[in-house]
This record gives sequence, C-alpha cells and structure tokens, in this order.
Amino acid sequence: MYETSDIRKGLRIEMDETPFQVIEFQFVNPGKGSAFTRTKIRNMITGAVLDRTFKTGEKLAPADTEDRTMQYLYTDGSEFYFMDNKNYEQIGLTEEIVGDASNYLIENMEVTISFFKSKSIGLTLPNFVVMEVIETSPGEKGNTVTGATKPASLPTGYTVNVPLFIKVGELLKIDTRTGAYVERVKS
Repeated sequence: MYETSDIRKGLRIEMDETPFQVIEFQFVNPGKGSAFTRTKIRNMITGAVLDRTFKTGEKLAPADTEDRTMQYLYTDGSEFYFMDNKNYEQIGLTEEIVGDASNYLIENMEVTISFFKSKSIGLTLPNFVVMEVIETSPGEKGNTVTGATKPASLPTGYTVNVPLFIKVGELLKIDTRTGAYVERVKS
C-alpha cells in the first residue's frame, strides 16, 4: 500500500478497480487544519482526467499494471497485432486502444504496451519515429517565405506539414507526442 507521502508524478494507483496514473500533485499544509495532497490523476483505460484530494496518512492501493516491450507486426484493418520478443506471444489491440498511435506504427517497431490485470489497456510509442515521405507537392523555386510549409503524406496515411524543401523519398523525424515534423534525416 502507498501512503500520501509516496505520491509522485507517474505513480500508478487503483481506485474502484480502475487504474489511475498521477499527472500532477501538490502537497498543501495550510496554517489551520490538517495537511493534504492535491492531485490530477488520469484514468489509464478511458483517458479521463480527475482532480482528487488525499488527506495525509490516507492509504492508496497500487495498480496491478505491467508494461511490456512488444514489436508491432501488422494490422488487418480492425486490429493491430504485436509480439512479445521474450516469449513470442502475439496479441491484438483494437483501434480504440491504439487510437492516434496508428499514425506512427511502422512494421517491426518496438512499443510499450500496458496491461492491467493481464488485459491490455494502452500503448506507448517512442518519442520520435523516422518515416519516409511518399507523396508531397514539389517545392516552388523562389518561394522562400520563412516558415512556409506544405503537406506531406507518410506510409501510414498520416499527413504532416513540412518545409517547402522536402521531397518525395526523404526520411523525416516525427514527434509522436505532437505529430509534428522535427527534422530531415540523412539516409
């Protein structure tokens, strides 16, 4: 069991048979009355964020979660399949669980999948992925306005805004947290 003094960013706790992760916390010791910890916690299944206050000395149950590194294999349109490299077990995740991460999934990519009581509840991508541009309009000569961008299509179907000098076939570094172009990668 955790106590309120154990609360920190990233801590996983279980309330009402649901896993939550601490996003923010603040210890408050008012001049009058007892101390407490004010937190923002995210439901690891639905993604909903709640504000919750815990009194000093309150007990918190640790969430029965496990993170496993798995390799992305393929999608059949409705499910995305991953393999555990340790025991070669394969699992399928629905589009609901994968969500926007499907924009960045490349075959053989290593991802972290979170399990709660042996049931998959979400996945975490690496912060950056390198993807090839498969379609974009050619840059126009003389069009050198600072910060000008154009859309570029990636193999997953995702479209990202890139600088005008980017051409088809070039490799781009994409930030999976924001979905933004970071830089061109030399092959």
